Parts: sequence; structure tokens; C-alpha cells
Amino acid sequence: MSALPGLPVETGAPPERVGVLVLGAGLAGCAALLAAAEAGQYALLLEKTGDIGGSTVKSAGLSAFAGTDEQAEQGIADSVDLLRKDLLDVGRHRNDPALVDLYCEHQLETYRWLKGHGVRYGEIHAASGQSVPRSHPSDTTRMLERLLKAAGELGARIMLDTPADRLLHDGSRVTGVRLAGGREILADAVVLATGGFSMNPDLLATFAPQMEHALRQGGAGNQGDGLKMAMALGAGVRDTPYIKGTYGHFHVEHPDEDGTGILAVYKGAIAVNREGRRFVDESRNYKEIGDAALAQPGVTTWQVFDARTMALANDEVPIYEFAGRERAGMLLTADTIAGLEAEIGLPEGSLQRTVAEYNAAIESGGPDPLGRAHLSGGVGAPTPLDRPPFYAHPSGTVVLATYCGLTVDTRMRVLDWWGEPIERLYAAGEITGGFHGAGYMTGTSIGKAGVFGRIAGRGAASEESEIEW
Repeated sequence: MSALPGLPVETGAPPERVGVLVLGAGLAGCAALLAAAEAGQYALLLEKTGDIGGSTVKSAGLSAFAGTDEQAEQGIADSVDLLRKDLLDVGRHRNDPALVDLYCEHQLETYRWLKGHGVRYGEIHAASGQSVPRSHPSDTTRMLERLLKAAGELGARIMLDTPADRLLHDGSRVTGVRLAGGREILADAVVLATGGFSMNPDLLATFAPQMEHALRQGGAGNQGDGLKMAMALGAGVRDTPYIKGTYGHFHVEHPDEDGTGILAVYKGAIAVNREGRRFVDESRNYKEIGDAALAQPGVTTWQVFDARTMALANDEVPIYEFAGRERAGMLLTADTIAGLEAEIGLPEGSLQRTVAEYNAAIESGGPDPLGRAHLSGGVGAPTPLDRPPFYAHPSGTVVLATYCGLTVDTRMRVLDWWGEPIERLYAAGEITGGFHGAGYMTGTSIGKAGVFGRIAGRGAASEESEIEW
């Protein structure tokens, strides 16, 4: 998303001093900026690139909330207790339970805060890691526009093409940042919302060598700048062993690949490798499917589905935009499974055998050889692949976000390796660790960016100032 007219963008020299300084213009940064402005602080957001949005606008735009109006309208029974259980189960209880509790406590009020600023959500869907449907789709570009305009009306400002180089520290607390050109901006508090490091091959090689053959996507600025600046002050990190790629991305560059990929497997497709064989229970978390795909010969796999699954396409939800990919020429199609097998270039008879065995297991009511008993989130039952035409989407694993990072407390203060706060330094969004643990529930990346970004902005705004703004 490029900066648009009406957003509070500054084009002159940066100020010498502000109340709250936010780094990064994804949802976490925009939420922090608005929260700080609502608290009466003079808040400034710096974005290193010429665009606003970061990885937020490259995501599927799903937020995981429980107990919402949209769920009630669709007759979906959900609860905070169930949300908490799912988060801990998906994270294999490696999450920081205090951060999980914090999310659960504030997610509904943050949802209402966002809606109060004009954010709108579409039809709720079931997705990975959710016991009940709680993926709330939204237009992320419109969301950020509304938050930034609201912040601008309260005096907050944004500066683009303004990368920070170092955090300033006076021996007792963070006092601001040094810009790449050497200029300094002093602040009463700094919020790091600079995202992860999915676009930094050196950091990926250091923390996630298992992603060597994965594709890379994400915001152009996701180079780990904030992480390195904080680590230079002794900040601790969490969850680096759990960096995973996301399944479903188009396996080669394509002008219509927006970074989200599709997950036809969650609506009934099967995933097959170059030998024409299934290799995973397709109802599993798409991060786990991504790991399994990386282990396949040649890495590339295919999502294979029929007209029944195509009928479930939803252009409002990028991961279910199957029809859009057909229009863009990103799907292989055929009237028979044998024809599709030939289109893909699989060994003769391989896909036909796989589909025949899969359909037979479903029709007999017998157990699936790979354990698939339902579709995504335990909602829906697998159906035979028997309705032409048939489709195949070449799919790989992509590192879209790193889901690990700085250690923070429940005020979103950055902690050092000894668990002590680095005074006046806050963080929110993808740069933080501890919340997801060893797994990832769909919608919790956007969800935590909004929830924790707002908390970080409020916390930063509460720091004592020598100046009355």
C-alpha cells in the first residue's frame, strides 16, 4: 500500500523531539501510533520504505477474535476460554501463558476499538488451529488508512523513507533513535514495530537454516532492523526454533502472486508430491504442511481438487480465492484425473492411484491412511475428488513472517536477557516472541498486531515526559 492523500505524512525535516516514537508502519505500528495519540502524546511514526503497510498488507487479512458480533450473526458459539485453549494447544504450551492471557483479555475490546474506527469484517471462516470458525477477514489497506487518518486528526505524523539506524540509550533508558543519515530524534519512549526478518537471508540462515529451500515473501522492509537494534542493547529473544514457512504459495514467481498463496487443502483438496503421492494429513496446521512439503523430493508439490472444492471459492478471502487464480492462469486444469496427471507431468498412473485410494477410503468410511478425518479446524468432512473439471495448483512453502523475536512483558516492554525491562523501549507485532510458541493459529498474527500494538502505544504514552504535549 502506498501512502495516499489524506494520511498525515510529513515531508520536511524530522522533529528533534517527540513524545512517542514508533518504528514501522504495519498494523502494530499504526495501532501504537493511534493509541499514543489518543492518550494525548505527540506521536511520530517512521517507516524505512516509501510505502505503508509492511507485511500486514501482504497477509490474508484474517484476525482471530472470539465472541464477536459477526460470529453471533452466523450462529457460531465461541468463548475466550476456548480461544485460550486453542492458542496453548497449537503452541504446544511453549507460549508465554501471560501473553496468551493478555491477548484473550484484550482481543474483544480491541476488535470493538477497530470497528469503532471504521474497520469492517466479512464472513467468518474456520481455519488452522481453530476449534470453531473465528477468522475475521478484513481489507487491511483500508484498516491502516482509517487508523492513520484517525491518528492524524489527533496530531500524530508519519515519515516515509526514514530508516532508523540505532537506538539511543543514556545508560539508564532509551532516549530516541539515530537515523541512517546520522540525525537524532529524541523521544520519551520508543515502540519497535518493524516486523520480522523474512527478507533477510543472513538472519534466516542464522535462526532458521531449515528454511534454506523455502520461498521468501513479506514486507520489503522486513530485514530484522528493529530486532538487531534491540539486541544491541541486550534484548532477549524467544521462539527462534519455531520459525516455519507457510504452505500454498505459487512455487515460481508470478505477477498475480500476492504473497498469500491459497489453501484449497482446507476446503477439500489433497496435496501430492512429484511422485503423485499424498504426503501429509491436509487438515494439519499450514505451517506443519509447509514443513512436510519442504521434505518432499524437489520441494514443489501440488494441491489437487475438483469442481466441488472450486465451488467453495471466496474472493473476499485471499487464501480461498481459487477462482481468481484460475482466471489468472495459475491453475492446471483437465476433465479427468488422468489428464490432470499428464498436465502436471507426474509419473503415469500415480495420481490416478492416489485419487482412487483416497476416494475409496472416504466412500467406505474407513480410516484415511494419513489420518485426515476432517477439513480445517475440525469443521467439515473430506469429500471424494470426483466432480470434473479437476484442478492443480503448484504449491511451495514460503517464509512470509518469522513469528519469533524480542522478549516482552505484559506491558509490551522489551526485556533483556535477565528478564529486566529496557526502560522506555516497547515492541509489538511480528518483532515480538513468546505469544505463538511452537505453532501458529490462523489470524493471530494480524490479531496480535492490533491487540499488542494498542497496548504498546498506551504504555509508551504513559511514560513521564519533561515536556507537556
